Amino acid sequence: MGRAGLTAFIASVMLFASAGARAAAADNSSMKSPQVTNFGKLPDGSAVHLYTMRSAHGMVVKVTNYGLIITEILVPDETGKAGDVVLGFDNFDRYLKGHPFFGAIAGRYANRIANAKFSLDGKEYTLAANNGKNHLHGGKVGFDKKLWAAKVLDGGENAVEFTYTSKDGEEGYPGNLTLTVRYTLTDDNTLRIDYSATTDKKTVINVTNHSYFNLAGSGTVLYHDLEIEADQYTPVDSELIPTGEIATVKGTPLDFTTPHKIGERIEQTGLGGYDHNFVLRGGITNKPRLAARALDPKSGRVMEVFTTEPGVQLYTAIGLDGSIVGVGGVHYPKSGAFCLETQHFPDSPNKPNFPSVVLEPGKKFHSATAFKFSTK
Repeated sequence: MGRAGLTAFIASVMLFASAGARAAAADNSSMKSPQVTNFGKLPDGSAVHLYTMRSAHGMVVKVTNYGLIITEILVPDETGKAGDVVLGFDNFDRYLKGHPFFGAIAGRYANRIANAKFSLDGKEYTLAANNGKNHLHGGKVGFDKKLWAAKVLDGGENAVEFTYTSKDGEEGYPGNLTLTVRYTLTDDNTLRIDYSATTDKKTVINVTNHSYFNLAGSGTVLYHDLEIEADQYTPVDSELIPTGEIATVKGTPLDFTTPHKIGERIEQTGLGGYDHNFVLRGGITNKPRLAARALDPKSGRVMEVFTTEPGVQLYTAIGLDGSIVGVGGVHYPKSGAFCLETQHFPDSPNKPNFPSVVLEPGKKFHSATAFKFSTK
């Protein structure tokens, strides 16, 4: 090959390499931005979409604009093998058949309100009773059953923002409430959820994500180690309505101030599992602080929960019995998962001594929760 030919060859190689680099950069950029795919249709024909976010370290989060349901979270174990650590379904029709709030947003008021009633400024409001005589997780058609407007955010944030306006009187609540929820996946394998809301009439609000976690990917969570940053909890009556008391966890099976196996004292709760609200140290905060830490010794997966909220509800899937089959054909048994629902306390609208859940016109509600995954 002559000098001219060699020069031309080198130039072509450099041009090819440059094009390859640009293509790789484009691929990385597209992987950074959430991917949008069709997930199904509502009975009225409305399209439902699935948004897939990927981190640089192997974490994948899938969320749909129907109920803001997190359908899957894939995270590596200590050997690098990815596994799904939440309970859910891989098709939309199965969600429409009903499920125990798998991965969904709960609101306008998460958890219970006694007798499905509360008062504001002397006026009593009657809500939908969907848990016996009580109100639970927003009612019969709560935020978990709504189709939300979605926007993939630009700027390489790896985030999706969802918006829904709950009309005055919906499920009995006062005020037109506009809620925006942003899901962001960071490259340190953290899923952050930011909630912002405004209203045109005084109302109450308490929203949370209701994901069921199993860091092993299957089986029960009884051997998971759990630590909760709470010295107190809110005792409840036989209908799981808080009595208004704030009690110490010391000397009870609710003492997770140091790590304990979830199943170690589970039979001592009297409920067949945990379904309790813990009072987090520090109350309401401006920035998310550590609320809980869970570890699956077998896979080595660790999940840390951070929140600005004053409480967290530990629920250990008491209602599951193995009859529900989820992603990958996995059967979900009793104690097959745990929920850590960051929140204000149950029945706060009827408990003046609990932190307020009232939102007034002209003011903005904000709450943030983050789930950070790693290995031991």
